[in-house]
Amino acid sequence: MKSQWSCSFHRYGVALILVSLLSACASPPRDDFTPAQLIRTEQASGTTALLIAVSPVNERVAWVAGSQGTWLRTTDGGATWQSGRVSGADTLQFRDVHAVDATTAYLLSIGNGPQSRIYKTTDAGVNWTLQFTNRDSAGFYDCMDFWDANRGIVIGDAIGNQIAMLTTTDGGTTWSRVPPETLPAAQPEEGSFAASGTCLVTRPGGRAWIVASNAARGRVLRTADYGRSWAVDTLPITTHAGSGPQSIDFRDDQNGIALGGGYAAQPGDVLAAATNDGGRTWVPRARPPLKTGVWGGVYVPSASRPTVVAVGPAGAVFSRDEGASWMVIDTLNYWSVGFASPRAGWAVGTRGRITKLSRF
Repeated sequence: MKSQWSCSFHRYGVALILVSLLSACASPPRDDFTPAQLIRTEQASGTTALLIAVSPVNERVAWVAGSQGTWLRTTDGGATWQSGRVSGADTLQFRDVHAVDATTAYLLSIGNGPQSRIYKTTDAGVNWTLQFTNRDSAGFYDCMDFWDANRGIVIGDAIGNQIAMLTTTDGGTTWSRVPPETLPAAQPEEGSFAASGTCLVTRPGGRAWIVASNAARGRVLRTADYGRSWAVDTLPITTHAGSGPQSIDFRDDQNGIALGGGYAAQPGDVLAAATNDGGRTWVPRARPPLKTGVWGGVYVPSASRPTVVAVGPAGAVFSRDEGASWMVIDTLNYWSVGFASPRAGWAVGTRGRITKLSRF
């Protein structure tokens, strides 16, 4: 809940007293920031579907994706949400969404073979165009992101010993599989967790990072040239069947965080790691206080100090020291989170849950 800060004063003749009183009216010291200073607002989504991914455009516009072919959109900061289902996609789970603006967005559904699809709207959800259907029965796509309105990338589970990756340079009019011979070899049974739409992140200038794993090891794939070439680095996050690196985000080109978990997460697992060299090396960080770890986590853009918000089925937490320590926000069931600014973020989850988070 929001702390109430107010004060009043009369005109004093001594400047020193005035300065002191003005200082008392200022915002609380950011180093002493606590969950009590947050504003949590439960918003009415208009659906009971599981909500799995969120993509804010700005403080007023955000899109959400979920199960049962569900999508949602707000243009007033979440005061109202428009919800709908993509025609012919009622059985699909949309595990990722990328919003371009108030009228244009992409949805990625997951599943084997033709269940993995990409849809696009340019008229605020009135119509959705099916841009891609996976024709490989062994294919299963997990996450998407875009560098700009035209250039995008999708990562999938490995097919044999080959990484499955798609790219577009024309706003999705065509999606092409990246030639496997230009990519690093996949680990046996390697894939990315399709739990929140945050297993892949892009940054301007062609940079991107992907978390992937098998039961033995977690890795980060990184590119600095729009996916033309890739490097691979090992993560210290604990991986085993049913748990591993789920989410990755960067606050600039050098500083990033990877977060993990799963229903099989164990108390001693390392579930967070940070980098300050663009992903070349990673160091373990404190375990987020969530029983099954993190499904999705992001940096809060333009926060006064680097701030990460992470969510999972056991709740929401945040860190203001690159994961060295964590504080609990709540214990509700979430799958993903996204922020437009310190004043506007949304955590989404089960039974149509949307919680707006602000004042970071």
